[in-house]
Amino acid sequence: MKFEFMTANRIIVERGGLKQIGKLTKSFGQRVLLVGRLASDDTKKAIEYLNSENCIVTPVNVKGEPSVDSINEILTVSRKNQCEVVVAIGGGSVLDSGKTIAALMTNTNDIMDYLEVIGNGVPVSKKSLPFIAVPTTSGTGAEATKNATILSATHKVKVSIRSPYMLPDVVLLDPELTVSVPKDVTASTGLDALTQVLEPYVSKMANPMTDAFAKEGLTRASRSLKTAYDHGEDIDAREDMAIASLFGGIALANAKLGAVHGFAGVLGGMYPIPHGVVCARLLPYVTRKNIEVLNTRDAQNPAVNRYEDVAKILTRNPDAKALDGVAWLEELCNHLDVASLSHFGVKEEHFDEIIKKSMNASSMKGNPIELTYDELKDILQQAL
Repeated sequence: MKFEFMTANRIIVERGGLKQIGKLTKSFGQRVLLVGRLASDDTKKAIEYLNSENCIVTPVNVKGEPSVDSINEILTVSRKNQCEVVVAIGGGSVLDSGKTIAALMTNTNDIMDYLEVIGNGVPVSKKSLPFIAVPTTSGTGAEATKNATILSATHKVKVSIRSPYMLPDVVLLDPELTVSVPKDVTASTGLDALTQVLEPYVSKMANPMTDAFAKEGLTRASRSLKTAYDHGEDIDAREDMAIASLFGGIALANAKLGAVHGFAGVLGGMYPIPHGVVCARLLPYVTRKNIEVLNTRDAQNPAVNRYEDVAKILTRNPDAKALDGVAWLEELCNHLDVASLSHFGVKEEHFDEIIKKSMNASSMKGNPIELTYDELKDILQQAL
């Protein structure tokens, strides 16, 4: 056995922990780039805490998912103000924006040089500026990953910039920041979090350390996602989901993902579909297809038994079989009212382009078994 494991330098989990942000940040530098949704009360509080420690704050507003253009705009502001530390407070788009800016402040080539698939894949060779991640949604796990997902409008695809140097210096996980998240966002981000503890567990690159995080994340997400959706004020459920999201980020950063995320980057680049919604819609269908194909073509694959482990955790039934887990996922997605792909303009005539792009996606490499063109097409047809 051979594997490597890495994660953020320091992780703080505390209800009400946002009040620490000023002192934590000041230890890294005084000139702060604050990346967030500037209309958010959480962002306003963070700025107040930073100001109370005499930090010089340059706030920048993130409007949507990070793109090549938006990153270049923020980078110009950060360089002009000679920022020394980056604080990102928000969901996955905000965290990925902050993470990328921190990296490009010290790695000064054009962003296209560093992007995978569509860029030159030049390694990020220098440590990023100090970066503090404060998630306000429970989904992407971006606070614990070594990559950021960037949209290229020109190529109509989302791809990654990736390096161990991009892992945050500090993760500040305050579950109270997630209580106000709307139901639809709770659903999509929560199912993204669930996907990101499930896919690494059945990944061909899983290892004993990622297994521990994935199984604990599955336990927390399966018992609390529906509660967080139905009763958003339930802080215990919100805390479970925040930790599941964190553990998903840790697991995927070290064991990769699978076909759900292989599709997600492509679909998110071609259509106006939030990342979490894509994952939520595809998860049951990809899981069922993987189980069917494994049992048909590779019954000795370790993932066969791992899908049974997943089913037992999800259903809390020690006698559950793999397909019982799929049924549980389908029931959950129905309860959470997940939209179909066609709702966002996906059509069957687009399948060929989607599939060909998805087969080249880096996340596909973690899938427990290689899926054929026709098998991927069947997944899309079911999710349409």
